[in-house]
Amino acid sequence: MTAQRSAALPPEDQRRESAAGGESRSAQRIILIRHGQPDIQISPRTSHHEFRVYIDAYEEAGLDPDSVPPEELQDLVGELSAVFTSGRRRAHDSARALAPHAELIADPLFAEAPLASPPIPMLRMKVPKWAVVARILWHAGYHPEIENYRRAKHRAAAAADVLVARANRDGVTALVAHGYFNLIIGRELRHRGFAKSGTHRARFWNSVIYSREPSNTS
Repeated sequence: MTAQRSAALPPEDQRRESAAGGESRSAQRIILIRHGQPDIQISPRTSHHEFRVYIDAYEEAGLDPDSVPPEELQDLVGELSAVFTSGRRRAHDSARALAPHAELIADPLFAEAPLASPPIPMLRMKVPKWAVVARILWHAGYHPEIENYRRAKHRAAAAADVLVARANRDGVTALVAHGYFNLIIGRELRHRGFAKSGTHRARFWNSVIYSREPSNTS
């Protein structure tokens, strides 16, 4: 079953938790998980025109049926009654494969920070290299008709509000979403006093745990 974010906490509780700055009397743990491998060729060599088409295809792709979540990751979320996801097919399918028992709470707030194909003519590269170049240029200000870094950071702060509110209530929560946006959320959580265990990597099923003890809550 999939629910919208409003099902996670009543609106008044969300506002109260956010206004309280994430205060909690108990320890909190937030698990940020990147989706599994999408059902699309990962490293074709493309021109910038073809990379633009690839971005759209990647956004529509579901989970590769052969991409199975690691057992240790399944153990991490095994007792959770609900898991957050961006609602993108690759993330939604990954969350369902990882936690078939859990309610999926889909919210576009958790979508990946977007990329635009840089118009570099007469150049063919593999998709991961195009993605690196596009991300660098995105930070440098190349974001035609897409969300820029400042807005992505603002969205990550709102995403952190939702995750912290759920962790306040349940002690532990998890998000199955996207590598780079998970990193931005993680930076926001660090600013709020969470300790990080693990490293954000460009690896499918990558997970990073953020935890905060009551004594560190302000």
